Amino acid sequence: MAITAYVLIQTEVGKAVSVAEETRKISGVLSADDVTGPYDVIVKTEAPSLDDLGKMVVSQIQAVEGITRTFTCPVVNL
Repeated sequence: MAITAYVLIQTEVGKAVSVAEETRKISGVLSADDVTGPYDVIVKTEAPSLDDLGKMVVSQIQAVEGITRTFTCPVVNL
């Protein structure tokens, strides 16, 4: 069963559009949307395991230029 998560992203001023565009290119990213509020972009991801999710966030998503902070929220099925 794959792990789905939302990654809430804060960006540098004026970088939300380019961050969303770049994150959409990453394998495992299902969607990336610009939003208003305390976060600038919300990314929906899917990975085979929690470890793979962590690796994607740290080595690929956080490497996108313009990102200042991420907050990962794995989906739970209650």
